[in-house]
Amino acid sequence: MELINNSFELFKKGGLVMYPLLVCSFMVVAIAIERYLYYRQAATDHNKLLPELTTRLNSNDWAGAQKLCDSAGGVTGRMLSRGLDNIHFDACDLESAMANVAAQSAAKLREKLGYLDTIVTLSPLLGLLGTVVGMISSFSIMNVKTGQPQAITGGVGEALVATATGLCVAVAALIVHTYYSHWLDSIITGMEECSTVLAEAKRRSDRRETA
Repeated sequence: MELINNSFELFKKGGLVMYPLLVCSFMVVAIAIERYLYYRQAATDHNKLLPELTTRLNSNDWAGAQKLCDSAGGVTGRMLSRGLDNIHFDACDLESAMANVAAQSAAKLREKLGYLDTIVTLSPLLGLLGTVVGMISSFSIMNVKTGQPQAITGGVGEALVATATGLCVAVAALIVHTYYSHWLDSIITGMEECSTVLAEAKRRSDRRETA
């Protein structure tokens, strides 16, 4: 209970900028949870999928490969399944179908990461604004109450609390943004590897048919 009261007192000392910083902190937590659930659903175990997919593609088992991709799930599984729907058409059609799905999936994976990037930049600026407001208040009090150093404590406290809070929110947003950016890169890299394997298998099959 005492911790809550102390936190509330610090929040009040931070001034008005603490409210947008509080909103930013809630956004970081909400985006972190939402993206985790989405990425977990979108992820595919490429280390398991790729060897099994390669085996089926080398034997031209297109139906088996599509069933494997459907069971693998995730954005990679959906992309490969869409490509295998076009397996009996030209290789360019297959690659175009996969590229469309990959582009749409990448756009959805990048959603909301831009908000985190904005919060990383905005939060320290809000903290700095709190610092400026607090220091202006401190100097105003000093002019009115010369000889009473205790009178400036409130303004200095407001400045320091706002700055520290802004930096903490920015650090948290940066960590979350970096984590999901690496996860995004991993998913996209897996999609590229699997699509390349399927495209090459299609080309080999076409060459054998024309030979």
